Amino acid sequence: MKSRKENPYKEVLTQLIVDIFEKSGNQALNYKQVAAKLNISDSDSKVAIADILSDGSKTSLFQQPERGKFKLRQLNVYVTGKVDMTADGSAFIVPDDEFQNDIYVAPRKLRQALHGDIVKVHIYDRKKGKKREGEIIEIIQRAKTDFTGTIDISSTYAFFLPDDRKMLHDIFIPLDNLNGAKDGEKVVVSILEWPKNAKNPIGRVKSVLGKKGENNTEMNAILADFGFPLEFPKEVEAEANAISDVISQEEISKRQDFRNTTTFTIDPADAKDFDDAISFKKLENGNYEVGVHIADVSHYVIPDSQLDKEAFERGTSVYLVDRVIPMLPERLSNNLCSLRPNEDKLCFSAVFELDERANVLDQWFGRTVIHSDRRFSYEEAQEIIEGKEDELSEPILKLNELAYILRERKFKSGAISFETEEVKFLLDDNGKPLGVYTKVRKDAHKLIEDFMLLANRKVAEYIGKQGKGKSKLTFVYRFHDVPNTETLTSFSQFASRFGHRLSFKSDKETAKSLNMMMEQIEGSKEQNLLTSLAIRSMAKAIYTTKKASHYGLAFDYYTHFTSPIRRYPDVMVHRLLQYYLDGGKKVNTEHYEKMSEHSSQMEKKAAEAERASVKYKQAEYLQNQIGTEYTGIISGVTEWGMYVEIEENKCEGMVRLRDITDDFYTLDEKNYAIIGQRKKKVYQLGDEVQIKVKKVDLDKRQIDFTLIS
Repeated sequence: MKSRKENPYKEVLTQLIVDIFEKSGNQALNYKQVAAKLNISDSDSKVAIADILSDGSKTSLFQQPERGKFKLRQLNVYVTGKVDMTADGSAFIVPDDEFQNDIYVAPRKLRQALHGDIVKVHIYDRKKGKKREGEIIEIIQRAKTDFTGTIDISSTYAFFLPDDRKMLHDIFIPLDNLNGAKDGEKVVVSILEWPKNAKNPIGRVKSVLGKKGENNTEMNAILADFGFPLEFPKEVEAEANAISDVISQEEISKRQDFRNTTTFTIDPADAKDFDDAISFKKLENGNYEVGVHIADVSHYVIPDSQLDKEAFERGTSVYLVDRVIPMLPERLSNNLCSLRPNEDKLCFSAVFELDERANVLDQWFGRTVIHSDRRFSYEEAQEIIEGKEDELSEPILKLNELAYILRERKFKSGAISFETEEVKFLLDDNGKPLGVYTKVRKDAHKLIEDFMLLANRKVAEYIGKQGKGKSKLTFVYRFHDVPNTETLTSFSQFASRFGHRLSFKSDKETAKSLNMMMEQIEGSKEQNLLTSLAIRSMAKAIYTTKKASHYGLAFDYYTHFTSPIRRYPDVMVHRLLQYYLDGGKKVNTEHYEKMSEHSSQMEKKAAEAERASVKYKQAEYLQNQIGTEYTGIISGVTEWGMYVEIEENKCEGMVRLRDITDDFYTLDEKNYAIIGQRKKKVYQLGDEVQIKVKKVDLDKRQIDFTLIS
């Protein structure tokens, strides 16, 4: 809103004044009384309050029932916002205006709105001391109309029972809308209509996923639930298959030729899409030429083609426990674009001249052709780093040495090191989990990571430093904001329980003390808990054209250039970089900002789908462990129970308060604790507890524990 940009202080103060009138039951107040209720004593702010009240009485915000006294004009107040459903069928509407409080809507006032919908709400006059309430008068935009779940068929009709815990309505399915589904099968259902006075919406089966409980069915259900397509449209596959795999001499002549330079890839042992390779050459002056070569996806994926539109819609590849759902068809992701060994491949490269101290003395960006000599798994590269002789020992050892220097410099500049334990499953041929283990990141992983970070940073810097003000070039950055001080302080208070003192005097001081803590907790039972809480206290990184810095990495400029096979923003970055290298002028910022927002949303959805698949496999693993006792750490507390993470396998479940029978327990939100009201026994975040697996609900991906006294 224009006024907010012009005077954000006035906007905030106006909202605070409105809140005061609402909380006081809209009694008439003068400006001094409003100031007193806001604990404002300085004269400038009092004058500002008087001005806001006076100006508001000339518009529709306030009325003046008597001279010098004001009230809110209680006309019909309408707000738009997003529906956040609760378990009891009521909802809170989160207003678009961030300065407004949530509005409570009772179940009978929801008017068929569902979780996540954008709605228009009529707000009632607020009774003194009560929260804001309202009713939905219009559904502006449905969040989703497709749901996954189970079909229940009788002789005359069928009902669909959704998996989504926030979807509280079963869907009525006429028998001629079953699309071949059989009783008890997992399906995807689309809502077709919802008659005005009907309790349930009417839908049709869009697709049959298969037999409930089977691995393929359940993984596909997770993908469908988060809106990811299960296959590529025929026209997209056809377009991909029509692309020639022959690299012409004419194309090679336009590019820098790195085919005779030592080049290799380092990836997970089971990877098929190799989107980055590293080349290494010792120069005559004693320095090193290091090339970061990235699959040239933008050569094959043409803007506005069917391939391009599909890749943009997906936004990212999705990594579930047992499979990858690629952003690009296999013809591209595992074949044409994958930097497989002993094949000529087209790349977009960032090439650096580095000295012995890993200082960048020179750099070059552009299109190349490469020929990878070897394909290493992380384990194979690690063996060489640890002393195994190999014909490529020299480049790998030197690159590892340079990576160490880059890493050390990054942390000295204020980067934060979050080493989380990644949960992995041992699966049988049918996808059933036989065991759980955590993946360890060693030097080979970090070597690749540090050179990818270097390429991402230098590409962003190269564009970001060109032009100022309005002439600044439009680009897609990976932006990570500074953390909220309040959230950090709250985390610091919790970390102090484990003996960690954190300092937030400056960004560097914050990073230093967090890194020290990360070092100290490595391998400890509380590592996962403290690391995940620290990450949660940070802002979330997003794609944007507006800001270029990355707080967590301590880089002034940062982008994503190195994974275009699996991330659409990297494709945008390649296109923009080439356009500017060719002398192109500034492009439309708003267009790229919208594309960046979509990419951030799809990244979030993919992460949620990945977590859901992990939760499912954890539940499936513990399904056969009912009654088994474990040691766990309290990893979360809520008003209905506490989450516990099992130490040995990182599976997380809930101990419900109703199952703790030695006392009546309530939540102490401020101290992250559950407290017994009579005996005052405390269960606090981070405490070690003994638990037993009580119940597993695979449909809801829920695990229930009970405490062992």
